[in-house]
Amino acid sequence: MTELAVFHGLLVAWFILGAAVFMLLFFIAAPYGRHIRRGWGPTIDNKLGWVLMEAPAPIVFVVCFILGNYVNAVGVAFFVLWEAHYLHRAFIYPFGLRGTAKRMPMVIMGFGFIFNIMNGYLNGRYIFTLSGGYENNWLVDPRFILGTALFIIGYIINRRADYVLQSLRQPGESGYKISNDLLYRWVSNPNYLGEIAIWTGWALATWSLSGLVFAFWTAANLVPRAKAHHAWYHRNFPDYPPERKALLPGLW
Repeated sequence: MTELAVFHGLLVAWFILGAAVFMLLFFIAAPYGRHIRRGWGPTIDNKLGWVLMEAPAPIVFVVCFILGNYVNAVGVAFFVLWEAHYLHRAFIYPFGLRGTAKRMPMVIMGFGFIFNIMNGYLNGRYIFTLSGGYENNWLVDPRFILGTALFIIGYIINRRADYVLQSLRQPGESGYKISNDLLYRWVSNPNYLGEIAIWTGWALATWSLSGLVFAFWTAANLVPRAKAHHAWYHRNFPDYPPERKALLPGLW
């Protein structure tokens, strides 16, 4: 069996698993952050757990880049986009978290670890080897231009939303607060909206099934979590703005 056949099999299996997770998460909120609860086994420091589960994504992508057969200007562009997101997500974002020390179930860290290995491999291996290579004129293709623009817009939204959440707490302060900054005036989870925009843009820019499946997984994880966060705010803040939506301004 060739690697390409195995790759396609993994893509199909990964999509099916993502669909199952999507449905499950509407009934069970993943137990980390504000939704953490007992009964999920041993735990690990939240910041360390975050680094360990996110680090495979940039590392596996680097390995695919180094071992790839098709590395040109387009490949470098995709490499820069991916690493710009994941180096921040894995090695900068966790250390900006404020508040008292928190714990993360090791099972969640393990799931995240596997998730990022898979996505790093499926995207990196396709782009740098199995795609057969992108011609340099792909850089002026409307799909690449629009996808990259959406990726960058999502990146800015995500970074800004994370910064606002971190700024709500003073060093050493715990607890949750409501923000009215920018997109937070319209939705409870602009950070998730930005993340979904990032990987939707990636799927468009790469024009690949691996990118599409990753975008689907992102939505499968974050749409139910946005719903759970939105409900949590309403339960815990009686004065929470009733006009604010969970994820999409004015819609949902």
